[in-house]
Amino acid sequence: MQVIPANLQQLKNYRFIDLFAGIGGFHYALKSFGAKGVFASEINKKAAQVYAINHGLVPQGDITQINEKDIPKHDILCGGFPCQAFSIAGKQKGFEDTRGTLFFDIARIVAHHQPAVLLLENVKNFVRHDQGNTLKVVLKTLQELNYVVHYQVLNTRHFGLPQNRERVYLVALHQQKVPKGKEFIFPEGNSISSLADILEPSPTDAKIIQRDDIKMTKKIELAPYTTGVAEFPNRPIQIGIVNKGGQGERIYHPVGHAITLSAHGGGAGAKTGLYLIDQKIRKLSPRECARLQGFPENFRLHESTAQSYQQFGNSVSINVLQAIIHQILPILP
Repeated sequence: MQVIPANLQQLKNYRFIDLFAGIGGFHYALKSFGAKGVFASEINKKAAQVYAINHGLVPQGDITQINEKDIPKHDILCGGFPCQAFSIAGKQKGFEDTRGTLFFDIARIVAHHQPAVLLLENVKNFVRHDQGNTLKVVLKTLQELNYVVHYQVLNTRHFGLPQNRERVYLVALHQQKVPKGKEFIFPEGNSISSLADILEPSPTDAKIIQRDDIKMTKKIELAPYTTGVAEFPNRPIQIGIVNKGGQGERIYHPVGHAITLSAHGGGAGAKTGLYLIDQKIRKLSPRECARLQGFPENFRLHESTAQSYQQFGNSVSINVLQAIIHQILPILP
């Protein structure tokens, strides 16, 4: 379900580094355009193992302990950095205000290597985090480091993946390394998809829920689903609840979309949500979660279902990244 063909080579002469790398969503997206990964950093050892198995590049550990001078030269820096409040208290010192946060490590690496492109991702709330101060410091810091910064919230569901997942993406272009006169514009995305498109037939690692407190609240009469049916828009369709219907206790129809995959959260449908599939109420399988994030079928999963749920919940949607990169290509030298 990739938006962009995987055999493009427009970035074959570009090298990238992957920070807060997780299991390699950024790596897959950039590799699909021919770029070469030369460095990765991931503090979670189990995620790093999965990254190494699938990408042939062993991530180093804690980025705060790695000297920027020891990182290879690169053209693109990417990463989904954790969202932390900055203790700015009106100081407005840009780079200095980021000290003590993980964004500081991005900033110090950027200051030393000055890559042509930065491609970053964060949760939707990052835009409003700390009353907008966090974003202000990030923008000010990157601007002082000689970058023009663009940011926008995009939803995975508009890019061919049936998952309701809103994230903010930042694209920063070096003012001296990217030709002037060409403006970057974020992709809009207009793909229609259904969770039914990516389901496995009777997966053994998708927990089935059998409880006395299940209540179906809506009945939907459907003809056989075909991609692009207008009356079923790209969104989750709730049809029932478990217990009181709190987070992780809502049941959805597979003709709609999955809810946002999460690394945390509780309830009977923790991390994946619950769905009525083949007359059974179940969670999604790890492979179905991989598909919801755009990972290829040959992606090797962690042996632990719980770890896979956490890793895909923390991952970035590959299709969205591919669409963004496709927009960057025309303005690169």
